Amino acid sequence: MEEWSYKKAGVNIDAGNEAARRIRQHLQATRNLLVRGEEGGFGGLFAFPSGDFKKPVLVASTDGVGTKLKVAFAMNKHDTVGRDLVNHCVNDILVQGAVPLFFLDYIGTGKVEPVVIEEIISGMAAACRESGCVLLGGETAEMPGFYQEGEYDLVGTIVGVVEEEKLLPKAEMAAGDLLYGLASSGLHTNGYTLARRIFFEVLKKKTGAYMRELGRSVGEELLTPHRCYLPVLKEAIQAGLVKGLAHLTGGGFIDNIPRILAGNHRAVVKKNSWPVLPVFQVLQEAGKIPEPEMYRTFNMGIGMVCIVGPEKEDEFKEKLEAAGENPYRLGYLEEGDKEVVFCS
Repeated sequence: MEEWSYKKAGVNIDAGNEAARRIRQHLQATRNLLVRGEEGGFGGLFAFPSGDFKKPVLVASTDGVGTKLKVAFAMNKHDTVGRDLVNHCVNDILVQGAVPLFFLDYIGTGKVEPVVIEEIISGMAAACRESGCVLLGGETAEMPGFYQEGEYDLVGTIVGVVEEEKLLPKAEMAAGDLLYGLASSGLHTNGYTLARRIFFEVLKKKTGAYMRELGRSVGEELLTPHRCYLPVLKEAIQAGLVKGLAHLTGGGFIDNIPRILAGNHRAVVKKNSWPVLPVFQVLQEAGKIPEPEMYRTFNMGIGMVCIVGPEKEDEFKEKLEAAGENPYRLGYLEEGDKEVVFCS
């Protein structure tokens, strides 16, 4: 009778242990004085900084990188998608005024490749360090037959905290409040199913193909990391200069801005009030994408929208400019249904 083992069935525990050994240094580099215990436990231990808050509210979010991973597979480049994941999650809790405490990851793959796992985690750990966030732990699951060869899925969960009185969005929005936008670095982590179809099937480009319109290769453009807005917004949020923030992810302008509008207000966005990145112009022209679809699928060069009272405008701009950011004045709020309207 043929003898079977877990390894023969496709699960290599030794490779998993090797991956764990490789990533240990990256996890340790994100540790701070609030971490308890050692890596490798069944759960991560983190001492809540209760003395720093009067009425703390925990904010948690889970997200993935989506089909941007397909570009990483094609380029055999895995150090940016971990950064994408962390930055996306940090931004998602930032819109509620929270700063991150710790992050947990999940990597599912058909075959554990320790070098690839280390690349993913190295980018993740770098992003965590930049955000003051601990990479507390995670799970790497080897499931042969479930994923295609050379592919994996990547998911993360973040936990942060905000003082209750500083929770966003604020209820006291008013007609005349201003909309400011912060530039994106590219597609971030949304719209890749459509973008890949246009670049690789309509334009028939390879990831290594240089495009004059982009000033770099298609792969370099598509793997540009998702921006993190915590460094430029943290002080403005703490100073109470922001009434609301919208992270322009799936749904773009159309679906994300209404999520934060308080009362009977709509957002009026002036087109051409910011530079639309070349990648979006290429996609719209090559794919013959209608303008409304562009603003709903992509961020169009704006990754974060801020709602600011006119009396706080100068101070808001000063804070962001001091942090090296040039915010674009996109428009304003007016009375009406919770929606986004565009004007010239």
